[in-house]
Amino acid sequence: MAEIRAEMVANVWKVVAAEGQQLDAGDTVVILESMKMEIPVLAEDPGTLSKLNVAEGDVVQEGDLLAVID
Repeated sequence: MAEIRAEMVANVWKVVAAEGQQLDAGDTVVILESMKMEIPVLAEDPGTLSKLNVAEGDVVQEGDLLAVID
């Protein structure tokens, strides 16, 4: 199980992956927006996206859980 956490305070600009989707290492899960920059959040390990904790428009804080990959 791998947890994907926010590395900064940002807005969730776009959710790219869906729960149940099979991901490879390097696949984009969500895209965050901070200070007019788009920051892709990537899966570090392959697996199935079992839980997505954010939606487009959400504001996340550093360390917030974004998703879980099994």
